[in-house]
Amino acid sequence: MKLIVGLGNIGLKYKQTRHNIGFMFIDEVSRALGVTLKLEKNFKGSYAKCKINGEDIILLKPATYMNLSGESVLCVKEYFNINSDDILVIHDDMDLPVGKVRIRPNGSSGGQKGMNNIIELLKTNEIKRIRIGIDKGEDSINHVLGKFSKDEKEIIDDVLAKASFMVEDYLQMTFANFMNKYNSHAS
Repeated sequence: MKLIVGLGNIGLKYKQTRHNIGFMFIDEVSRALGVTLKLEKNFKGSYAKCKINGEDIILLKPATYMNLSGESVLCVKEYFNINSDDILVIHDDMDLPVGKVRIRPNGSSGGQKGMNNIIELLKTNEIKRIRIGIDKGEDSINHVLGKFSKDEKEIIDDVLAKASFMVEDYLQMTFANFMNKYNSHAS
């Protein structure tokens, strides 16, 4: 069983903001699969369980706000007895240009507080992740909580259009091949 987690903040105030790129990714995958995420208080998030090519998958959007994302991930991980190696987290990255995708098998949080909380609570930095660039702004907080410009939205829409294909490739390829495909071809 694989757990695919998109990071973001709950509420209409944050919908479509740069910090919610992980939520947007999960929304696109769930739409493509025809599944609906449901809020589960015990998991501190919205989730859907489905199958892709015969493999059990859980899609998760933590409802804890970004900085406490690890609480939701830990709840789901423990309930379904998921290995840390079978978790993939999608989140924004200010150190990458808008729409640039970087996939990594592990590492530090790079300052992303949701990822930091996941690493802290799971007690490992061996968590696979897809980082999607949102670029830097003059004021970091206002930048990540701001909405994409029209030009940025077009770039992000192109990335999100590939979300379900990326998940299928993640499930079918070795992780090294998955990284090579998307790290070298991401726009």
